[in-house]
Amino acid sequence: MEYVESLLDLVGNTPLVRLNRTLDLDGSAEPLVLAKVEYLNPGGSVKDRIAARMVEAAEVSGELQPGGTIVEPTSGNTGVGLAMVAQAKGYRCIFVCPDKVSEDKRNVLKAYGAEVVVCPTAVAPEHPDSYYNVSDRLSQEPGAWKPDQYSNPNNPRSHYETTGPEIWEQTEGRITHFVCGMGTGGTITGVGRYLKERSAERGGPQVQIIGADPAGSVYSGGTGRPYLVEGVGEDFWPETYDRSVTDRVIEVSDADSFAFTRRLAREEAMLVGGSSGMAAYAARQVARELAGTPEGPGAVIVVLLPDSGRGYLTKVFNDEWLAQYGFATDSATTDQTVGEVLRGKDGRLPDLVHTHPNETIAEAVAILQEYSVSQMPVVRAEPPIVAAEVAGSVSDRTLLDALFTGAAHLTDRVEDHMSPALPTIGSSESARAAVAMLEDADAVLVHEDGKPVGVLTRQDLLTFLANS
Repeated sequence: MEYVESLLDLVGNTPLVRLNRTLDLDGSAEPLVLAKVEYLNPGGSVKDRIAARMVEAAEVSGELQPGGTIVEPTSGNTGVGLAMVAQAKGYRCIFVCPDKVSEDKRNVLKAYGAEVVVCPTAVAPEHPDSYYNVSDRLSQEPGAWKPDQYSNPNNPRSHYETTGPEIWEQTEGRITHFVCGMGTGGTITGVGRYLKERSAERGGPQVQIIGADPAGSVYSGGTGRPYLVEGVGEDFWPETYDRSVTDRVIEVSDADSFAFTRRLAREEAMLVGGSSGMAAYAARQVARELAGTPEGPGAVIVVLLPDSGRGYLTKVFNDEWLAQYGFATDSATTDQTVGEVLRGKDGRLPDLVHTHPNETIAEAVAILQEYSVSQMPVVRAEPPIVAAEVAGSVSDRTLLDALFTGAAHLTDRVEDHMSPALPTIGSSESARAAVAMLEDADAVLVHEDGKPVGVLTRQDLLTFLANS
């Protein structure tokens, strides 16, 4: 009989699959592009590889005692791997997730028996409510141990010892480029270090190590501002990331990541997550740069696809969710769109009239009066703003009521009296949808490619229809 003792024995040895239709190449001197399909690990992601390694090392060091509790900040995938190991070894698990993590992924963690704590995304890493700091506090409880995949050397080590050698053997050492997303930086560091060492041993050019990164993340030169794709990018530099290994970083927008993720499902039968779409989009860019060059025919590009799309069915593969944030979907409308109404304004408004939480009510009132608007969002940054940076809203009606009743004063800070954030609608949605939303709201916040671009009111719709 052929069987294994547990699912942990099935981690690794994932296959390479050639990408074809999504590359959009013309057939001349094309490089070979292969996907390392990590969602075929038993827990559904590349993070299965690091979980057992980190736990075993903690047991040896004595940091994790029998019956202890594993506490980890995770976007979901590392938690699944750790939960599988915890089941086998009798540990309790508490996972801390940012609120942008899909409900599907949170429910998966709970299904494995873990406890899940959700924290806000749009706060600084040093904020007490950030998911890093919350996990730190929980890890101080008696018997708790925090693997800390962001600084644990066994994270990149597991990829150096397993993922890298697999790729080298599967390509018979012919790999020329390796592409993957960067979160903790452990995968690209471990795999990249191994591939560079092996290619150096054979002589000739070393394997090029290329990171794919969401716009806003520090890896590609951003400031750590939020983005919607999950599980990759950072707002700080993890200790597990070795900058010297990476030769290049390609920035990919949320819109391109999501669109390519859906193409992989439709055209390559690969149901993967948004970070996989991001990495594959970057790999396609590398392939298109090499196509038609002398290096093209001999190039072998391996892109790592870290997880399955089953944790994103309510987001990346949901037309309504994409439309809400103004991303392109497979369904088109023949009606007049929200974007057309917004652009039908007379042009006197800036891109987005807004105020900030630390401004005074007097300053907010002055902005409302200057631009003759009745509603505006309260945001934590300057444009271009992303959805997660919207803190709330203010309106002339609520501010007037608060001032006249004495509940507020002109010198008070906006954040002490702001209302909830305005309902959101995508610029590609039908204006009819906006009309329906405005039955219960005074204004809606319009998004395009995941970024707030303007506020729409009933008056705006009436003016647009009157001038049409």
